[in-house]
Amino acid sequence: MIQSPASRRTSAIRIALTGANGGYGRTLLDQLRRLPDMTAAQLIDPDVDGVVRMLHDLGVGDDDLVRATSVTETAAAVEAGKVAVVSDGAHLSWEHADVLVEATGRIEAGYAYADTALDSGTHVVMVSKEIESVAGVALSAKARERGLRYLPGDGDQPANLIRLVEWVLAVGFDIVALGKSGEYDLVFDPESGTVDQNGVQIEAPALGGLLDLGADTAATLAARADAVSGLKRAAAADSCEMNVVSLYTGAVADREAMHYPVARPDELADVYAELADGGILASTGVVDVFSMLRLPGEASFAGGVFAIVRTGDDVTWATLRGKGHVVSRNGRYACIFWPYHFMGIETPMTVAAAVDGTATTPAPRQHTVLAARATGDLDAGTAFRVEGHHHEISGVSPVIVAPDAGEIAPYYLLSGARLRRDVAAGALVTLDDLDDVPAAALAAYRAGLTLGR
Repeated sequence: MIQSPASRRTSAIRIALTGANGGYGRTLLDQLRRLPDMTAAQLIDPDVDGVVRMLHDLGVGDDDLVRATSVTETAAAVEAGKVAVVSDGAHLSWEHADVLVEATGRIEAGYAYADTALDSGTHVVMVSKEIESVAGVALSAKARERGLRYLPGDGDQPANLIRLVEWVLAVGFDIVALGKSGEYDLVFDPESGTVDQNGVQIEAPALGGLLDLGADTAATLAARADAVSGLKRAAAADSCEMNVVSLYTGAVADREAMHYPVARPDELADVYAELADGGILASTGVVDVFSMLRLPGEASFAGGVFAIVRTGDDVTWATLRGKGHVVSRNGRYACIFWPYHFMGIETPMTVAAAVDGTATTPAPRQHTVLAARATGDLDAGTAFRVEGHHHEISGVSPVIVAPDAGEIAPYYLLSGARLRRDVAAGALVTLDDLDDVPAAALAAYRAGLTLGR
């Protein structure tokens, strides 16, 4: 049996996990059972009963957990080797947390957890991309000032793509585009002429004649998009993740709402070529998302990540094409990709890097901002709420734009805010348009802007 090397740590890394009862939390907790050098010491979630049920499902007995209702109880539980389950940060013992994994996805609560962790000498692994998009620059700077680590969590697309970019740049490539596949594949059944997107089916028989890219890439992509126009393919989560990647890499959006081509993985090097080479890009060094088109039974891209690079020697790339690598038809571009993101299963790598100080992740800067563009006329008094699995806000669409002097309102700062005046359809929501903006997160965003781009 192949076994992992024995841990060299004298004591296990103690992890505090917020948003513990979410899907991400469960994948991390399941994986931690396999790692003797890490322990889920404190689990924080308003739904304590739900966390306890999940722990039972994962094989944790009542004798090994404590429902703690004070810092003292939490500390005692951790010292006894038990899992402390608490309802909020007031009962969290920072003295007994080496790393915070922040996974609430909620701006006010998540920012407060991360900021307090750094004040308490605790490293932060950020899974909540919503918080990262608003306050990541400031939190990263604060961590560096304190000799701590603040890192995006492996297993979610931003960290995976940042890691892929590091590899691509380390071997000397020029990056044309980078991105990921969308949340859900488009699975086309040629026999029925239907497309299934995560259980939602529509009739799309035209796709039967569009499975090959054809000589005119733009025309094929337009026809595919028309064939699946009945499906909502873009998600706020996608835009937020690509904005986070922009903070760490400097890449921008070729279009503020991104292209979202309907494409197959072996086409990506042709699709994400410059316009002059028959592709869709008006500029390079950009982030984007594609909707994966596949047939039943074909492997998924699984929300994986990709980088499009310029090639070099024709013979070299003919050799690599022969080995199955994705090279454009004209030989000028190649696609390097990792077709996976395993959520919390991968996050222990980031936890270890935070404690060991081995991460090479660059410091983020506010290269772009995830903004909110009104999808219709919005009246004064309109209240905004983040809702649903994809954390979207009714009445506005997420767009990736260049930051201004601080007037553009970041998309997730709208959470809980209210319009103080009318906003016309198509306009970006500004900070001056809003009342009741989360004050601490707003201050962090403004502090991040002052760090430069």
